[in-house]
Amino acid sequence: MSGYGPRVPSANWPNDAKIAVQIVLNYEEGGENNILHGDAASEAFLSEITGAAPWPGQRHWNMESIYEYGSRAGFWRVHSLLKDLPITVYGVATALARAPEQVAAMKAAGWEIASHGLKWIEHKDMTPDEERAQIVEAIRLHTEVVGAPPRGWYTGRCSMNTVDLAAQEGDLAYIADSYADDLPYWVKAGGKDQLIMPYTMDCNDMRFAIQAGYTNGDQFESYLKDSFDMLYAEGVAGAPKMLSIGLHCRLIGRPGRAMALKRALEHFMAHDGVWFATREEIADHWAREHPPVAWERPSEMNEARFVELYGGIFEHSPWIAEGAHALELGPTHDSAAGVHNALCRIFRSASEEQRLGVLTAHPDLAGKLAAAGRLTAESTSEQAGAGLDMLTDEERETFTRLNTEYVAKHGFPFIIAVRDHDKTSIMAAFQRRIGNDRDTEFAEACRQVERIAEFRLMDILP
Repeated sequence: MSGYGPRVPSANWPNDAKIAVQIVLNYEEGGENNILHGDAASEAFLSEITGAAPWPGQRHWNMESIYEYGSRAGFWRVHSLLKDLPITVYGVATALARAPEQVAAMKAAGWEIASHGLKWIEHKDMTPDEERAQIVEAIRLHTEVVGAPPRGWYTGRCSMNTVDLAAQEGDLAYIADSYADDLPYWVKAGGKDQLIMPYTMDCNDMRFAIQAGYTNGDQFESYLKDSFDMLYAEGVAGAPKMLSIGLHCRLIGRPGRAMALKRALEHFMAHDGVWFATREEIADHWAREHPPVAWERPSEMNEARFVELYGGIFEHSPWIAEGAHALELGPTHDSAAGVHNALCRIFRSASEEQRLGVLTAHPDLAGKLAAAGRLTAESTSEQAGAGLDMLTDEERETFTRLNTEYVAKHGFPFIIAVRDHDKTSIMAAFQRRIGNDRDTEFAEACRQVERIAEFRLMDILP
C-alpha cells in the first residue's frame, strides 16, 4: 500500500527520456468464451452489446461477429497505425493459434508477443491446480505458435493465485497483472523475486465498452493526452514514469476510435525525450537499473528477531516491540515510518502507568549515568551529538540542578529529542518546560519519546 512513496527511483530511461510510452494491443479474438471452444456459454465481456449476458449452451451470433471484426478488420487498421512502433501484444494463446497471418504481421513488425493466458475467460473460480494447468498449456501453445516462449504475462481476468502461479511456471521478465503504479516494482512471487509491470484500466479502450466509459473518440484522445502531459511534466521535473495504454482490436480498431488514437500518437511524437518501448524492453531496463535488493524486512521477522532489533527503540521497553509485532504488519511497514507507526500505536494505547515507566527509563540529560559511561549506545551518541558530553563545570551544575527540580516536580526525567537541538536550545527548552503543569509536561515528554524513536529508526531502516 506504500510503494515508492516520496522516494521515486530514477528510471534512467535510455537517452534521458522524460517518459516511457508503452502500448499494448490485446489479441483476444478467437480465445473468448464460445461453446465451440468447449465453454459452457457465450462471451459477455467487452463488446458493443450493452448489458450482454452469457447464453448458457448457446452460441451468440452477434457477439461472435463483434469479436470477429477485431481479427478481420480491426487488427489490420491498428497494425497500419502502429507497425513502425515497438509495442507489446497480449496474445491469448488459443486466439494466436487461430490467427497465423496476424501473428506473422506482429513478428514482421518486431512487436513483443506476451502471453494473455490460454483462453480469454474468468479465472477467479478455478482451483490453483486448474489455473496452473491453464498457464502451463498457454506457455506450451504460445511457444508452438509464436516460435518462442513468452517473457511477459498478463491474465487480466485473474484470480488471487495468478501472479504466484505464473511466476512459478514461466521464466518471465515481468508479470502485468497489477494496476498499482506508474513504474515497475519487485515482489516475492512463486518463491522468487518477480518484476511487476503495472498495466492500466484508465488509458484503455475497454472504457468504450462499459457504461462508465468513453462514448466518443475525443474523450479517449483527451484522456490519453492529459495522462501523457502529466507524466511528461513529472519527467521533466526529474521523476520519469511509464505511460501504459491498453488497446483491443475489436474496440480501437473501429474507424471512429482509431482516428482518436492517431491524433494522440501525433501529440506524443511532437515531444522530445519520449521513449516508445515494449514492456519486455522496459522490464529488462528496470532489471539492470534497479535489480531486486535482498534485505531483512521487519514485516517478515519472527517476534524474537523483531524485538532484538527494535526492543530498545523506546528506551528499555521491549514490551512495545512485542506489541507492535503482533499488529497487522506488512510491506507497508518495512520502513522507518512503518515501524515507528507500529511502535507508537502500542505506546499511545498503553496505560499511563506503562507510559510513565517508559519515561522513567530515560536517563537524565548530562546526568550521573552519562558521566559514568552507563548510557545505552543510542543515548550516548545522541547526547554527544548535541554537545552534552562537552559541558563546562558551570553548565553541568546547571543541568544537575534543573534535573533535580524537574524530577521532583513531574516525577520523571526531562526528555527531549536532542537531535532537533543544540546545547543552547536544549537549555532554553529545559528552563521553559520545567514550569509546565504535570499533565502538559507528561504529554510533551511522550511526544519527545516518539521523536527520539523516529530518529533511531531512521538510522537503521529505509
